[in-house]
Amino acid sequence: MSCSRRLTVAGVAVALALPLSFAVPASALADRRGGGDLADELLVIGHRGASGYRPEHTLASYELAARMGADVIEADVVSTADGVLVSRHENEISGTTDVAERPEFADRRTTKTVDGVALTGWFTEDFTLAELRTLRAVERLPEVREENTVYDGLYPVPTLDEVLDLRKRLSKELDREIGVYIETKHPTYFDAEGLSLEEPLLADLREARMDRRSSPVFLQSFETTNLRELHDLRVRVPLVQLLSATGAPADLVAAGDPRTYADLSSAAGLAEVAEYADGVGPDKNQVIARNADGSLGEATSFVADAHRVDLIVHPYTLRNENTFLPTDLREGTAPDDYGLALQEQLRFWEAGVDGIFTDNPDTGVESRRLFLAGETLDAAA
Repeated sequence: MSCSRRLTVAGVAVALALPLSFAVPASALADRRGGGDLADELLVIGHRGASGYRPEHTLASYELAARMGADVIEADVVSTADGVLVSRHENEISGTTDVAERPEFADRRTTKTVDGVALTGWFTEDFTLAELRTLRAVERLPEVREENTVYDGLYPVPTLDEVLDLRKRLSKELDREIGVYIETKHPTYFDAEGLSLEEPLLADLREARMDRRSSPVFLQSFETTNLRELHDLRVRVPLVQLLSATGAPADLVAAGDPRTYADLSSAAGLAEVAEYADGVGPDKNQVIARNADGSLGEATSFVADAHRVDLIVHPYTLRNENTFLPTDLREGTAPDDYGLALQEQLRFWEAGVDGIFTDNPDTGVESRRLFLAGETLDAAA
C-alpha cells in the first residue's frame, strides 16, 4: 500500500499520557447510577479484541487489544447447553471455529431460526462447555484478513469468566484499568431455549466483583426488553442500547411491536432509550452519513440528539481495510489494502462521539491522540 500524507497542526498540541484510564462520562450516569464522581474520557474499544490482527473473541485477541492501548475490550456472549456463557459473536459457530472439520460433531449440524433468519450450521447451545472447549478458533474473514489465518487452530473458545480474569490480570500488569464491554447475543432466542443469558451474566460479574457502580463494565444489547429488565433490577453498571441503520430489535418484532431501529434512533426515540439506558451504540453511518457514491458525507444530528438526553455515544465499527472504508478514503485496489483509516476516525472524534469500536485498537489510540493534540491528517495527491 502506498500512502502519502501531510501532517497539519490545526491547534496547540496538548500533552496526553496514554493509555487513558477507564471511566464513564459523569453526566450520563449521575442521575441513574450515582456516577457523578466518574471522569469523562474518550474510549477506544477493542471490537472483539484486536480482531484486525487475531481471530476474534479469543483471549489472544483481547490481550493484544489491551497491549495496543485499548481502554475497553468487547466480549459478545452466548450460552452452552449447560448454561455457561462463552465469548462468540454468534451462537452459530461454523465460521469462527473448526467445528466443520470435526467428524465427531458432524451429526450436530442442523438448521435453526434465530431472530427470524434460518441458519444452517453448528450452535453453541447444542454443545456442553467440555465439548466446545475441544474446538479451536479460526479467522471469520479470511478473504480480507489472510494474515490472521496463520493463527487458525491455536486458541480455544473462552468463557466469560476467563475474559474477566484476563481483564483483571492485564489491568494489574499494565497498571491501568482495562474495561470490558459485554454484549448479550439473541437474548429472546436464548430465553425460548431455556438458557437465559442475564442471570449467569450477573452471577459472573458478582463473582468477579465487577457489579459495582465504579466497575469498568458496560452491558449492551441490540434488544430492548432485556436492557429494561436489567434497569428495573437496578444493575449498577452502565447499560447501552445498540442500534442499527436498518431493521428492528428482535424482541420488538417477536412481540408485534412495530418500532424499528430508525424509530429508536430519532430524537424522540433516544429520549425513550434514555429512560432505561446510559448510552447508545449506533452504526457508524448513523453518525456520519455516506454520500450516494459511498464517500464520507456530513455528520447527522445523532450525537447532539443523544447528548441532549445524557446518552453516551459509542459507534461501531471502525476498521482499516478498504472494504470497510468510505470510497474516498480507500487506497490501492485490493479490498484488504489499508486505506486512510485515521482520517475517517478523526471525523468521528470531531463529530463528538464519546468512544469508538475498532478492530484496530492501535489505530484508534493514534487517531484519538491526533484529535486531542489538535492535529489533522490530509491525504496528499
